[in-house]
Amino acid sequence: MILLHPTYFPSIIQMATIAQAEAVVFEVEDNYQKQTYRNRCYIAHTNGKLLLNVPIKHSKDGSRQKMKDVVVENAFPWQKEQWRSIQNAYRTSPFFEFYEDELSPLFTEPVGKLLDFNLKIYETLAELIGLDIPISFSETYETTPQITDKRNLANAKTERKTTLQPYTQVLEAQHGWLPNLSVLDVLFNEGPNTLNYLESQELKKAL
Repeated sequence: MILLHPTYFPSIIQMATIAQAEAVVFEVEDNYQKQTYRNRCYIAHTNGKLLLNVPIKHSKDGSRQKMKDVVVENAFPWQKEQWRSIQNAYRTSPFFEFYEDELSPLFTEPVGKLLDFNLKIYETLAELIGLDIPISFSETYETTPQITDKRNLANAKTERKTTLQPYTQVLEAQHGWLPNLSVLDVLFNEGPNTLNYLESQELKKAL
């Protein structure tokens, strides 16, 4: 059993960690932290890695917010812009058309709280990938939990030592192979083989 944060279109390492776990506890009692995968992910694009960032409403007095209270900022069409970026990046990949109808509502339906949105994203991805791992939610915040703590996988600044197995990326010829992007990259390039890919990764060295 592992403990980790629900993130925005999780990284390959995070989804591989979930795929190889017996059960997952999602952390829902923590404080929101900036510059983490809670509200960002990376996809492959023409010039290399492209950051997709979900804008959030910060507290007016600058105080810390609980993650479950963070509200997404919808004053501009970020969903439309990000979906267009994903379409531009992956429309020529082998399996984009296979999954786009299930994913597009995530970029058209109104978004309220970030945590709820991330959980909805996970549920959608798990269904598309065929991932059937029992999940539950933390009831209190534990600094030293009694289960395997993988919450650091949400830290976007931490370099992962895990070596992922290369797979064919649609834009690889332009900028080389890019490791540990959002799991969307595997899904669009590997399709039904995504679950097998995630389960076969060597994660012993993952931070």
